[in-house]
Amino acid sequence: MALKTLLKDPSLVADQNYINGEWVPSVSGKRFDVFDPATGSLLGSCPESTAADAEKAIHAADAAFPAWRSRSGRERGRILRRWYDLVMENKDDLAKLITAENGKAQADAVGEVNLSANFLEWFAEEAPRVYGDVIPHSSSAFRVSVLKEPVGVCGLITPWNFPAAMIARKLGPALAVGCTVVVKTAGETPFSAIALAILGARAGVPPGVFNIVNAHENTPEIGQALCYSERVRKVSFTGSTRVGRLLMKQCSDSIKKVSLELGGNAPFIVFDEADLDVAVSCAVVAKFKVTGQTCVCANRIYVQRGVYDEFLKRLVEAVQGFRVGSGHEATTTHGPLIGANAVNKVAGLVDDAVQKGAQVVLGGKKLHALGPNFFEPTILTNVTDEMRIVSEEIFGPVAAIQPFDSEAEVIAAANRCEVGLAAYVFTQEAARATRVSELLQTGMVALNTGVISDVAAPFGGIKQSGLGREGSKYGVDDYLQLKTIVTGNMSVVHPARI
Repeated sequence: MALKTLLKDPSLVADQNYINGEWVPSVSGKRFDVFDPATGSLLGSCPESTAADAEKAIHAADAAFPAWRSRSGRERGRILRRWYDLVMENKDDLAKLITAENGKAQADAVGEVNLSANFLEWFAEEAPRVYGDVIPHSSSAFRVSVLKEPVGVCGLITPWNFPAAMIARKLGPALAVGCTVVVKTAGETPFSAIALAILGARAGVPPGVFNIVNAHENTPEIGQALCYSERVRKVSFTGSTRVGRLLMKQCSDSIKKVSLELGGNAPFIVFDEADLDVAVSCAVVAKFKVTGQTCVCANRIYVQRGVYDEFLKRLVEAVQGFRVGSGHEATTTHGPLIGANAVNKVAGLVDDAVQKGAQVVLGGKKLHALGPNFFEPTILTNVTDEMRIVSEEIFGPVAAIQPFDSEAEVIAAANRCEVGLAAYVFTQEAARATRVSELLQTGMVALNTGVISDVAAPFGGIKQSGLGREGSKYGVDDYLQLKTIVTGNMSVVHPARI
């Protein structure tokens, strides 16, 4: 397999499903190919799994659940901590896998490996700290205690844009509290997840606790198997709002817990009094990180008229310094999009905007010379709300910039959206920072920074951006259920006065 030649430790590469501690093919006997989006070269293949494969993994996780949940939080935490150590020891190889199958520039790939490891470390520390409660009863002869218990088997459906970090962010809390999991990898990027499974086994994760089912064309079939199964008690999904709606409907028959981290359309708001050096450097990160392929990317950039021209000038200068190419090259700052469909979507959004009056200040075209999956870093002005690029998630390297006059105007524009994941605000006025942050209808707000993700910060949105929170101390809550124990008829002894 071509991937093995890239790594110091070729044993981190496998090309099967991982079920009950064994590497097995699909019962279908079919496979799908995985390609490098930068070069188009074949990296390898994985099983095209079916519902029958998913059921095998679900049964394995169900069988492993009683023993895993019975371990102490401290024991589970030690295993997660060893897993963290192994990820860090193999950081270079894991980053190469991510670059190969996802296309990320090296710096972004290394950053994702660090984030993945940090989730394992964080939840290793949370594992022994899942506390219950004791509640005073209205009667002195009764006692009430509340236990927090693992929900059971969890189906985790992960995206291609962060093929390692999104798995770690989900399985970290699940395993920490005593759940077992079945992971459905993204068909574009299965090998990063497989490498994590190999390191997890080396860390001591028992067979059946962590299972992987791969599929590409059969992804909907695997999703349905997880949603409809009575043995699966929770489904966690990161992806589009459209698919999230379908999964939520499918889970309704079995009344299971659902966590959804869905689409975003983040407003990026720059006020006149903002520090422009900070605002521009953060726009570069928030808009163009991972070539614009993150759910918290700045999608609508609003700049107050007093600084609009200067902000635009500085942003153009910064973007002109990008080096677009294969992530395998050390000088590359921005890699390809994940595939031709992604490129065509971005091109379609730009074309629609231009037809409706937008001006292309920079870029605007496919980079055919580099390959079919590259698109120029692009800046558009004269953008209006009638353009699709304002209402649809871009998921590509296009900055659509609009001027605004008043605070009330920009808040109304920012909130005129069916999703509400993240927002970015740049101001040096403390009162405005507080006021605008509270009025924005999003689950997260970044003030004077372009980076919103951290293991200690709860991640998630409101409205049609999803349900639940991942990461942080709150990240364990969606993998727990409460059990109330009421003890009655306790005799109360009143000691004699001394």
